[in-house]
Amino acid sequence: MALSHISFKKMNGLGNDFALLDARGDGFRLTADEASAIANRETGVGCDQVIVLERSARADVFMRILNADGSEVGACGNASRCVGALVGAELESEHVTIETAVGVLAARVEGDGFVTVDMGTPHFGWRDIPLAKEAPDTRAISLAITLPDGRVLEGPSVANVGNPHAIFWVSDVNAYDLSLFGRALEYDPIFPERANISLAEVLDDRTVKLRVWERGAGITQACGTAACATAVSAARTGRTGRTVEIRLPGGVIGIEWRAADDHILMTGPVAHEFEGTLTLSGGAVKVARAS
Repeated sequence: MALSHISFKKMNGLGNDFALLDARGDGFRLTADEASAIANRETGVGCDQVIVLERSARADVFMRILNADGSEVGACGNASRCVGALVGAELESEHVTIETAVGVLAARVEGDGFVTVDMGTPHFGWRDIPLAKEAPDTRAISLAITLPDGRVLEGPSVANVGNPHAIFWVSDVNAYDLSLFGRALEYDPIFPERANISLAEVLDDRTVKLRVWERGAGITQACGTAACATAVSAARTGRTGRTVEIRLPGGVIGIEWRAADDHILMTGPVAHEFEGTLTLSGGAVKVARAS
């Protein structure tokens, strides 16, 4: 069945970009192939994830997250900020609640293009990541990969912040080409639901440089949940304190792992790029930008 003249907005959080579609009126659902067609950077809107806004009985909006390969995931930090800004403007409110597949998030529109999202509490149990087998200490699990040049990456920290994450601690994130091995690690058998793969370089006890391979999307300019997972893992392993600045290729995200309740507060910018309409028919997408 063709879907015609669907309005969309193109937004990004630190270069991690999204096509946001509003299904609160028509209630349509996208197939994996349709989401992939929309995300295609040559023939579609072009984005890392397609975000579908739906009605929610528990919050101001439900956010459905579809990766560029069409797979659905439970959380996306940068998209949460974009949705918070968009719905906050609609409601003329600084406070927005966003339901996702893994729970309800609270967003606060800070002004000057910044939004803070309470990402909830992280999970560290091996079943919660999830891992395919028991790991006695998820601060450093038994996982290694030998790179073509003979170097070995091993002992990543793992955490779940709505999505599974593995963080490899390195002395220089720019010394590795993540595109050569990110996919292999994403699909390693130890991750039954696949995983986001990060390289993290601790600059000091308040600053971490990060490069991310996103599950279902590949290398992105920024990943909000990876920033959260890295921040809590850095604090948990004694590398940093609980408030850190995460530096990504697309810019900086501020993370506070609040001691009072272990909730993660993520603050970063959002940007509007353009908007338009699209029509889906027979697996093809036709995009019309607004003038």
